[in-house]
Amino acid sequence: MDRDSVLHRALGQSAEHRGETVTASPGQTMKIRVLGCSGGIGGSLRTTSFLIDDDVLLDAGTGVGDLSLEALAKIDHIFVSHSHLDHVTSIPFLVDTVCWMRGSPITVYGIKEVLDILRAHLFNWKIWPDFTQIPDADNPFMAYREIKVGEAVELRGGRRFTPVPANHTVPAVGYVIDNGRNALIFSGDTSTNDALWKVVNRTQNLKYLIIETAFSNKERDIAMASRHLCPQMLAEELEKMQGMPQVFITHLKPGEGALTMKEVSEAAGRWRPRMLENNQEFSL
Repeated sequence: MDRDSVLHRALGQSAEHRGETVTASPGQTMKIRVLGCSGGIGGSLRTTSFLIDDDVLLDAGTGVGDLSLEALAKIDHIFVSHSHLDHVTSIPFLVDTVCWMRGSPITVYGIKEVLDILRAHLFNWKIWPDFTQIPDADNPFMAYREIKVGEAVELRGGRRFTPVPANHTVPAVGYVIDNGRNALIFSGDTSTNDALWKVVNRTQNLKYLIIETAFSNKERDIAMASRHLCPQMLAEELEKMQGMPQVFITHLKPGEGALTMKEVSEAAGRWRPRMLENNQEFSL
């Protein structure tokens, strides 16, 4: 494992088993910038990605491509929620672009099932070169690090990233991002998900919840089949939440954002949900 990160297995496992709140010693202030939050592309729309400080990506959708070459070269860690292209499409281009500018590999974190898909179907020498073998296996430009639900990864500065359950059509997780003072939870792509709310309700320092609502109510059947949420389903899910963090809606489908957010306000207005926007910034 690279020297900047260490897996804290005991922290997540004990909390998961006992149902206790996960807290950490206060670490550095974290800045989170939205690079993309759309369910598609077109015009200014970018797919899911968040830049955390200047060295971490949470997912790597098309928004990563808006970063400068200098900013791209600073990225050391990529946490992946799942293997769908709108969340991983920039990883191959990023590694290929900046590998010659770096002295250490870019580390890609994911649960075993997600990493297995990336190995078999993306970095497989057919779709894209396997950068875990370039220049060679002992000195690669990219490295995989397997993580498990409920087990925190701590990076320098006391920044913790903990995968949490998601309910999607492929193996998937969301993430708790925590520095000991405040936390942000990102649902990832998910449908109804009781396991997520157990985590939400025991995260006492939760400041922000970013949760997907991909489809409008008229497309509820599509949402259910593809394991996404629509506004009615979102409202039903939010009823399971005990606290009142600031709620932001992500992954809106292009062309339906205004309609979907109107329906979100009507169905879930008491939680005051707002639409997530490109270049929006959060501080923890």
